[in-house]
Amino acid sequence: MFPQPSAEKQGGGQGGARHLESGDHEMDFLVPGMHCAGCIRKLEQGLSKLEGVEAARANLTTRRVRLRYRPGLQDADLLRQSIEALGFDAAPFDARLAGEEDEARARGLLRAMAVSGFAAANVMLLSVSVWAGLVSDMDTETRALFHWLSALIALPAVAYAGMPFYRSAAAALRHGRMNMDVPISLGVILASAASLAQTLRGAEHVYFDASISLVFFFADRSYS
Repeated sequence: MFPQPSAEKQGGGQGGARHLESGDHEMDFLVPGMHCAGCIRKLEQGLSKLEGVEAARANLTTRRVRLRYRPGLQDADLLRQSIEALGFDAAPFDARLAGEEDEARARGLLRAMAVSGFAAANVMLLSVSVWAGLVSDMDTETRALFHWLSALIALPAVAYAGMPFYRSAAAALRHGRMNMDVPISLGVILASAASLAQTLRGAEHVYFDASISLVFFFADRSYS
């Protein structure tokens, strides 16, 4: 959450409302929870319906929402509350605050990528051994041991490295909306749960390599 200002700044400073020749005001908000085209559509459509809002434009690259509004009907606090009612944290845009938010997000994704990449490489090595054993003479006890080793590596890594996606998905669902992190989280959790169930049953096939690799690929994509 951001520290929230109690009053609207005037005069066009950072985070303040800008006076337009038409008499309207224009203001930018930082919305770090904006991740996909669905978020853009929800913000633009939801905010455009507000009384006094003349235009709403969301920029996914900068995670900024620009609003043009009539000052007698809207102000900074009301607009921020309206954005939060749509399920997104928001604060008047400030370049320093935006930079700090981006740096913190990048550090989190880099840690997630490092943990998931290390785990995926090791689980894949174990998986290759199991695959080779399926066409050779690997006994069931050895295969079960490799599956349990994969579980011990993959499950903690999935829990930690997937946290950025789980938080985003949970926030979206709490506000009754969907974003791309919801199906990602669902796929990772289901693959991990199915793999653990298969391991407990002593089955031939598990999918720990798929679940942790999925986390790695999406962390890499989000970081880059």
